[in-house]
Amino acid sequence: MEREALALDIRRIVTDSDLDGVVTAAILRRWWPEAEVVFGHPGELRAGLLDEHIDRHTAVCDLPRHPDCGLSIDHHQSNAPSEGDDHGVVIIWRESPSAARIAYDMLAGEVDLSDLEDLLVWVDKLDGGGINREEFLSDHPVIWLGRVIDIEAGIANHILEALQHGVSVDKILSDTVVEPALEKRRAKQAEMDSVIAENTYVVDRLAIVRLEDRDVRSNGYHVTALVGDDCDACIVVHGDVGASFGEEGRYPVSASFYTNSFLHTSGGIYDLTRLATRFDLDGGGHANACGCRIRALEEGGSVKRPVEHGDIEANLEVWLEMWAER
Repeated sequence: MEREALALDIRRIVTDSDLDGVVTAAILRRWWPEAEVVFGHPGELRAGLLDEHIDRHTAVCDLPRHPDCGLSIDHHQSNAPSEGDDHGVVIIWRESPSAARIAYDMLAGEVDLSDLEDLLVWVDKLDGGGINREEFLSDHPVIWLGRVIDIEAGIANHILEALQHGVSVDKILSDTVVEPALEKRRAKQAEMDSVIAENTYVVDRLAIVRLEDRDVRSNGYHVTALVGDDCDACIVVHGDVGASFGEEGRYPVSASFYTNSFLHTSGGIYDLTRLATRFDLDGGGHANACGCRIRALEEGGSVKRPVEHGDIEANLEVWLEMWAER
């Protein structure tokens, strides 16, 4: 399948906007150097907002598979292909700590990727839940590279192109484009710690973080590093109540689910995709890291109307009931 992929005429790469997605695209650009890069989010892709960018000359990476793309590279459990599921797409999927690792293995025998070996170790740790608390709280350059990525400021694409051309992580962080954003992100870290602490509560060893309408996003590492061993997993609610995909500066209110991988180093105690897909059929990811949209609920079922603040409570109530049955 890898040989078939390498023969494709890829002219565009649609990839996730996180560290794994950026590094994956940087690796692919070493084989397809002229390919345009479009950053997206799983929800945007599923909502059809990226359709205009996807055709048989497109590689979709670290995102749900699109039936019109030419190449799909992914490692998420919910995107595992079934027999007869290709629809003309070259699918490279496997259980891997990161999509970047799949792209690296695919191209390592074709182009020189030796400068990315150390970076890939950290991408695997961060995306695959293999990082420990001390590493996450450390000052390691790749930790900060992941935090500083910001597609709206053009930094994600700048970092991607630098990695494509073999620039080291240390040099990227100190260049004139990234360094000011890095200093701003460092300054914001303590503020984010405070916001998370003020809006987190624990129910039955499940930490719940309410960040909706706050223009703040966080991840499971950040939350569980702060909560510590008092939780086995967490739910992070973020985004804007009443927003829809495509609204500039706003994002539909959503939930992200994470196992406390600092405590459960070999996998969580509950398949969190069960929560992510309970009301949102487009939800998913990994058993230990996944997400979905908050859905409008009435009489225990999803309905088509704008999401209201009360719907967050209704979703959480059902998820807590499911969690209690673990």
